[in-house]
Amino acid sequence: MMRRIVPGSRSGRIAVPASKSAAHRWLIAAALGTEESEILCGNLSEDIVATVGCLQSLGAGIDSTDEGILRVRPIASVPEKPVLPCGESGTTLRFLLPIAGALGAQARFLRRGRLPLRPLEPLRSELILHGMSFSEDGNDLICSGRLSPGSFTLPGNVSSQFISGLLTALPLLPGESTLTVTGQIESEGYISMTEAVLRCCGVIYEKAGACYRIPGEQRFRLPPRVTVEGDFSGAAFFLCIGALSEEGVSVQGLPSDTKQGDAAILPVLSGFGAKISRTEDTVTVSKGKLKGQTIDASAIPDLIPVLGVLAATAEGETHIVNAGRLRLKESDRLSGTAALINALGGSAAESEDTLTIRGVPALCGGTVDARGDHRLAMSAAVAACAATGDVLLTGSESVSKSYPRFWEDFDHLTGGKQ
Repeated sequence: MMRRIVPGSRSGRIAVPASKSAAHRWLIAAALGTEESEILCGNLSEDIVATVGCLQSLGAGIDSTDEGILRVRPIASVPEKPVLPCGESGTTLRFLLPIAGALGAQARFLRRGRLPLRPLEPLRSELILHGMSFSEDGNDLICSGRLSPGSFTLPGNVSSQFISGLLTALPLLPGESTLTVTGQIESEGYISMTEAVLRCCGVIYEKAGACYRIPGEQRFRLPPRVTVEGDFSGAAFFLCIGALSEEGVSVQGLPSDTKQGDAAILPVLSGFGAKISRTEDTVTVSKGKLKGQTIDASAIPDLIPVLGVLAATAEGETHIVNAGRLRLKESDRLSGTAALINALGGSAAESEDTLTIRGVPALCGGTVDARGDHRLAMSAAVAACAATGDVLLTGSESVSKSYPRFWEDFDHLTGGKQ
């Protein structure tokens, strides 16, 4: 779908949607629980719908209400040969693979888009060492075998989702397990989110450095109702719009004590020179004198497209480093971010795992392709706020993967050259 985005800065106030990352974790925990629970998470993105569908296939009962509440009845027994529709959700697939093994499910995971290309090693090999087996049928991944307890080892620099998936599955096993994470740990904030959910659900584990000891035969015990906190990943686009606006943008619903890794957007914006203020659960960002900086992408890969767009009109150069993982997302985001900036008159050059952006006074109009990637589509909206001409965006509907009401919220802001 082609969308015309008029240029010019915007201002206003929006309420951020629930955190997709947190919603995945709470829904999975609820399905593994002992009692029915309610998860309040509002508007459902495609990725959350995928997790809901997969959990239902594994035997959970999940009903939704008009108020955005998901009522979850835990898995009592797993159907024979369940089919799990993962869509394009890497989180869904990587969390539920070890959980399917812990439940002894002979499951078929349906993968769409670029999901079959996204890495599963060394998680898959580690699961095979502990009793599971895998085969592929086209884009489908089929697993069988029951996961056995023992000593697990994973590197920390491939995907935090591998680690979070195992941390969620190992308490279900019939004996004690250990998980050792080796090397540099990237996206550590997302592992902290998983740990926080486990603790809230009464799951016991011991952590010494990068080694976990996890007793088996545990069940998850959730509070009767969980309200999923606001999403820093989705808020990042509006916070960056604020950094391009004299009047600024206020985003409501962002907790100050979050474990979300993408809360790092705030110090990065401050590093650019944006003005930031907070009152209770609302963050307001407005324009300062923006200057380039060096950004390490290893812990915040999902923020790089929008930060790259913001850097496009910052004075001097911005160097984004350790960004190779962006090539393995819903699109090659490193290439896509550079292409978006250059198509609108900016200056961006990519290497294998870096992006160098030289700031220009303003972007111009032009046509950009979201490449089916929700974060590139939303970044194009931010680019229009720093542009002098219309931005024509193809693939605008891709925002439904993580932020279905994005365009509604964007149009709610005031400004732009009508």
